Amino acid sequence: MTTKVLSVASEIFPLIKTGGLADVVGALPHALEPFDIETRTLVPGYPSVMKAIGSTAGGHWPLGTLFGGAASLIEAHVHGLDLFVLDAPHLFDRPGGPYITPGGYDHPDNWKRFAALAQAGAAAALGAVKGFRADIVHAHDWQSALTPVYLSFAPGHRPKTVLTIHNLSFQGNYPASVFPELGLPLSAWSMEGVEYYGNVGYLKGGIRMADAITTVSPSYAQEILTREGGMGLDGLLSARADRLYGIVNGIDDEVWNPATDPAVPFNYTVETLDKRQENKRALEAEFALAPGDGPIFSIISRLTWQKGLDLLAGMLDEVVTRGIRLVVVGSGEPGIEEMFRDAAARHPDKIGLKIGYDEPVSHRIQAGADGIIVPSRFEPCGLTQLYALRYGCVPIVARVGGLADTVIDANFAAVAAGVATGFLFSPFDSEHLFEALDRAARLYEDKTSWRSVQLGGMRSDVSWAASAKRYADLYRELLQG
Repeated sequence: MTTKVLSVASEIFPLIKTGGLADVVGALPHALEPFDIETRTLVPGYPSVMKAIGSTAGGHWPLGTLFGGAASLIEAHVHGLDLFVLDAPHLFDRPGGPYITPGGYDHPDNWKRFAALAQAGAAAALGAVKGFRADIVHAHDWQSALTPVYLSFAPGHRPKTVLTIHNLSFQGNYPASVFPELGLPLSAWSMEGVEYYGNVGYLKGGIRMADAITTVSPSYAQEILTREGGMGLDGLLSARADRLYGIVNGIDDEVWNPATDPAVPFNYTVETLDKRQENKRALEAEFALAPGDGPIFSIISRLTWQKGLDLLAGMLDEVVTRGIRLVVVGSGEPGIEEMFRDAAARHPDKIGLKIGYDEPVSHRIQAGADGIIVPSRFEPCGLTQLYALRYGCVPIVARVGGLADTVIDANFAAVAAGVATGFLFSPFDSEHLFEALDRAARLYEDKTSWRSVQLGGMRSDVSWAASAKRYADLYRELLQG
């Protein structure tokens, strides 16, 4: 019997993306199909989403007035995805990103925008769209975390709920003054509801009310139970540890496939890995790097403290002196951006820099760089290193969260056994990061060993197959409970 899942999320690839959340939300529905699971995904009607659905838009289902304006649900099918789009122009038809203004500040009514998304999710789950009623509602991160809260107060039979925490550091905390406008009963204003140290906690409420909580790697599921990793929610998470599951993310291995990727100048496979060298030459030209035989390592990331890029930015002179060239694509904290700009100006033929994000460029980097650096202070899962493994771009990563769960360190024994896939370092400091970069640069000189590590990564199963089965099993466990 088909299980009907309503996924509720603030972004979905390829319609709207700011990070890995969109990739997961876009890929998981396809991965669940072999398990007889039918997924509809509810996303906000941002301008890019409304443009993308275009003529594919189907039924319109009115929701009445929602936080100050008329709203409806639009059915659509685009890019192989079955969607419900929340058409609420007063909330989502505006310039800027999904969460920030063109000037880089949070939209001041984000509390309202994503409460509306959650309310619409609860309504869709309970039959607001003719012919659809959810068995499972799967909410993603704080932006949709109130969905399980609204459903918990709904009368009659309700679907089971799952909340996935993609990054605990973003919690959606707002002043208590917004509570009366959320449409929740007074009883929700309590420690057992959405009250969180005198504020309204969207993620906190979802954690408290969801039937199951997942995170995006087993190690991160353990880290968030600690005071250091729990970011104020460790007590609640520990109290619900029997309903907490760590399921590592996968990637869409059709979108990310070096054999067929249209963004890659020279496609290649495990059997034709030598063609990859032509992509390296093309990458040198694209980023105006001096040609050479030494390694090119890359960064494709938000340039933030969480990602550890301040640590790397502070040692770039030492890195290039070691003979390592760099290509960097990303944006983030102004101070870190400036550190990379200054270093690129000092070493124009050794550091190539692009501030911003460009999807095709990121594919070309994965296909041409020798390695990728992911020195995160914490990392719930990380997708960049999974793309890198798929493309033979050797990851150099901090030993935290999903990075530790997905990369096998190239120590002597692992290289000899042919199972190494990258380099891990800990503790988190400049000495151990540089030591990992140096280890990678030294192994690069041993072409046979380096190729072994590349092939180990390319042969890793980074698809959704195993993780999708775990989600399917969890859904069915909830329905049988």
